[in-house]
Amino acid sequence: MELNQIFVTLAGLAVIVWIAWFFWFSEKQSLKVQTAESGIQEVVIKVKGGYSPDVITVEKGRPVRLDFYREETAVCSEQVLFPDFNKQATLTPFKTIPLEFTPDKAGEFGFQCGMGMLHGKIIVE
Repeated sequence: MELNQIFVTLAGLAVIVWIAWFFWFSEKQSLKVQTAESGIQEVVIKVKGGYSPDVITVEKGRPVRLDFYREETAVCSEQVLFPDFNKQATLTPFKTIPLEFTPDKAGEFGFQCGMGMLHGKIIVE
């Protein structure tokens, strides 16, 4: 094998390992949301190559406001979808976009970008 082929093969393997780590093994950020005096559970979620935090715990039956702040212009992070709550939002770069709903059942509910590459989870207790 030529030196170029060895280099390309090793670089390809390194990228595969990094992708596997990033999507399946990297540490998830979790946040239990506190209820404000207004009675609304509110949290700011930073969007940049993923959601931060990406696991959010809220109380059942109390209104939730998720304030998404998109710190990038990547097409993938343009939409956020909450299929279990029938909610979605278009996220404008470098602006805070609120998404509100009231969870009426306990459980774990996923959310994702429009392309299905960025993922998060709402835990309703």
